[in-house]
Amino acid sequence: MKVRSLKLREAHKSINGNNDNNPSFCSVLWDQQAHHLVTASSSDPSISIHDPLIPSNPPKILRHHRDGVTALALSPNSTCLASGSIDHSVKLYKFPSGEFETNVTRFTLPIRALAFNKSGSMVAAAGDDEGIKLINTIDGSIARVLKGHKGPVTGLAFDPINEYLATVDSVGTVLFWELQSGGILHTLKSVAPNNISDTSFMNVVSWSPDGETLAVPGLRNDVVMYDRDTAEKLFSLRGDHVQPVCYLSWSPNGKYMATSGLDRQILIWDVDKKQDIDRQKFEDRISGMAWKPIGNVLAVIDVMGKYGLWELVVPSSMKSPTEDIPSLKNSNGVLLFDEEDPEPSTSGGLSEFAEDILCESEPCCRKRLRKQSESEDPDEDIDDELNLLPKTETRKKVHRASKDNLDKGNGLRNTVKMQEAFQPGATPPQRGKRRFLCYNMLGTITTVENDGYSHIEIDFHDTGRGPRLPSMTDYFGFTMASLNENGSVFANPCKGEKNMSTLMYRPFSSWANNSEWSMRFEGEEVKVVALGNAWVAAITSLNFLRIYTDGGLQRHIISLDGPVATASGFKNQLAVVTHVSDCLPSIDQMLEFRVFDISSGTQPLSGRLPLTPGSHLIWFGFSEEGQLSSYDSKGVLRVFTSQYGGSWLPVFSASKEKKSDESYWVVGLNASKLFCISYKSPDKFPQVIPKPVLSLLNLSFPVASSDLGADALENEFILNSMHLSQIQKRMEDMAGACLDTTALDDEAFNMEATQDRCILRLIASCCNGDKLVRATELMKLLSLEKSMKGAIKLVTALKLPNLAERFNTILEERLVNESKGTHKSPLLSFNGRASLTADDAAISKMMVTSNGKNEKHESSIGFSSPALSAPLFIKKENKQEHEKSDQNQTTNAKTSMEPSYAEKVKSAENVLRVGGEVKMTGQVLKVQSQRLSCPSLKSSNNQETTKKDLDQLASLRPSNPFKKAPN
Repeated sequence: MKVRSLKLREAHKSINGNNDNNPSFCSVLWDQQAHHLVTASSSDPSISIHDPLIPSNPPKILRHHRDGVTALALSPNSTCLASGSIDHSVKLYKFPSGEFETNVTRFTLPIRALAFNKSGSMVAAAGDDEGIKLINTIDGSIARVLKGHKGPVTGLAFDPINEYLATVDSVGTVLFWELQSGGILHTLKSVAPNNISDTSFMNVVSWSPDGETLAVPGLRNDVVMYDRDTAEKLFSLRGDHVQPVCYLSWSPNGKYMATSGLDRQILIWDVDKKQDIDRQKFEDRISGMAWKPIGNVLAVIDVMGKYGLWELVVPSSMKSPTEDIPSLKNSNGVLLFDEEDPEPSTSGGLSEFAEDILCESEPCCRKRLRKQSESEDPDEDIDDELNLLPKTETRKKVHRASKDNLDKGNGLRNTVKMQEAFQPGATPPQRGKRRFLCYNMLGTITTVENDGYSHIEIDFHDTGRGPRLPSMTDYFGFTMASLNENGSVFANPCKGEKNMSTLMYRPFSSWANNSEWSMRFEGEEVKVVALGNAWVAAITSLNFLRIYTDGGLQRHIISLDGPVATASGFKNQLAVVTHVSDCLPSIDQMLEFRVFDISSGTQPLSGRLPLTPGSHLIWFGFSEEGQLSSYDSKGVLRVFTSQYGGSWLPVFSASKEKKSDESYWVVGLNASKLFCISYKSPDKFPQVIPKPVLSLLNLSFPVASSDLGADALENEFILNSMHLSQIQKRMEDMAGACLDTTALDDEAFNMEATQDRCILRLIASCCNGDKLVRATELMKLLSLEKSMKGAIKLVTALKLPNLAERFNTILEERLVNESKGTHKSPLLSFNGRASLTADDAAISKMMVTSNGKNEKHESSIGFSSPALSAPLFIKKENKQEHEKSDQNQTTNAKTSMEPSYAEKVKSAENVLRVGGEVKMTGQVLKVQSQRLSCPSLKSSNNQETTKKDLDQLASLRPSNPFKKAPN
């Protein structure tokens, strides 16, 4: 067998910068879409995020640890990066931006292993202090500490079905933990090598992608496979390793395995045939490996911090390592135990329905079931399958019967009803069980009925954000509630002899005693309640919208056009959904929404609420950024934006995420993630006990399958465009109100830079897929001049001279249009919004002292200025630079408000031209048009450009890399 050599490049150096030859434990990870490669070393406190598409690009460096990084883990949706260190801490970052989020926990000794569960809602951490912490990534709370090892824990792995956790320590003991009970199922003592004396070599465990087999390094320089349910030894992979295996990694489809040994070689195995099919020798021991999620590539990193990509790992004559990836049926992403209440969950790892099918009389493992089914008569298997059908049919009949009962209540048979009003975040009542009155991004309100009264508790996800509140005894029988930072509101339906409904508000803090208040409605029933900044709203059965202050003053009573469906509040905004008419014959609900601004007494938004055909609304509210959002029973999440005159954009579809028996119960969302609780059939909503764990799902447009195979990039492109439109709308609103928009400056600029990076990746994909027209269209959408030059370099490196010439032409046209003041931002044009003129491009604030001298001047954000050679949004200038420029201003107001364009170009030339060649520095060219703080006062810029200006501008244009110099 031919042995090949692979060239590695340095990623990490020793923590003290010397060139010692002490080996370190180094880690390497791919993200889900193979757009980034993450590396770390136990001798380096930094984490590197590499661009595998262009390896020559410098990596993004994350420096938050004080000592070497010993463990890395990436959530399955690649949005959260976790790192553990010798400094005893576990940190979380946003990915791929690398923005630091939080320190989730600390240990007393160094961390050695990290692992996310399948949903990314929980991370397991372990190290030298022998305990294993299960940490909720949402709020950083520790769900449980597992203790059972007698040595440092070096390897962790959640099984893909999310029922078990496998761990291994440095003395070679493997433990199987059951998540539902938190107990140890199996103990395998001394089955892995003892490496307690060498921290650069750590035992690992790894589940096969189908979750049926656990791979563990063996004592005979081999890898041993164990059954997931019985922990019995199945077989081993033993070949030409002459020293113990120190790392192993399954291919995405589970058909191949890569093993690294202390003998400094990697073997590639055909697991089914139990034989090695390829190998490679290295100068130093390989301590980490990761298969590329899409493609036949293996990333490796050695103990000296050098990494590389082994391409064509599996021979092309064999099945690809990413072909026929197994699908999982029993993943749920919910923590299956509670420390205080060991009562089993109805939405556990195996639902009650599945348990009835698999094990009716006594517990038995799936392995034995499969063996039984293989030995039984095939006719019996068919009969078993047919026996399952009546169960499903029965559930459908029950569902139809319940609908019929609802119809009978209104005297209408076989007629589709308008959906009843519902409170977002509330679950239906259950006799004898605690249920949610409210579950939002801030906290929960739960209640349980007793004889004649109810017991209500309010809990905050982050105990530091809200006060610790005592439980409340409820004699009114409240069935709906809403919660915000200031207080909570409760309401009940009509009850009692007088048929009265009650509304009650409880503030969390007040300077006055007896600040709690209540209202009673006779013959009028509260249907939905909502809270905002200093106001409380209730919508009643008489289609009245009643608005109160937080002190209980009745401010407004508004008649709505139809019966209410739901409502939600955010700061000064109240959004109400009402029925327009009866349902259509196609069972479609006819809904409309209205947004009220309580502080100004206006109605800024209204319109029809779109739903998926045949669905109904099940959640409605605002994102953390204040974007109006809705979620229907078909699993489609929509967000309202100002694009195209006000439109609802589908930013998530559950059909592309969930399994066949899994559903999502929405809690909230932010700009990039959906926060929800997953539950399994036959449940219709989550239970309070055991405490459910939030799952984080990426927002994703339902894009069609692209001929480039770059669906993820195209989705990111559309999401970024939507975010840019939202930021611009907020900035326009603030500018129109003469408010300072600098708070949004960094956010806007970073989003533009992120969008340009995405576009550059799309251009690379187009070039690789020979879609050059599409690449040209993408080039026109780049905002930064630096990005446009980068695109030219990219196509030049790919040896596409015609495309490079077109790109040069596009850049030259952009520069000329900017000089004439006619250029519109490509992203704004794409988003359907007109760009602003030069006079409206920036807002400046000027404070003048009594003697008329300019004391302070801060420039605001420019949306699209003729003087800008790159971004739509420009970062705020350094204050010292402003003060220096202010000292040089003349008494001529025209000159002080707008420097000549020739001066700007000359300044740019001095910054960018180095050694006769145009180069981009690390800073953005900070040139902005300026105006007085009130938009009614126009600057005197006439936007005229002289021939000299154009000549100076032309000197900034990049030369054609394919054009020969004249003789």
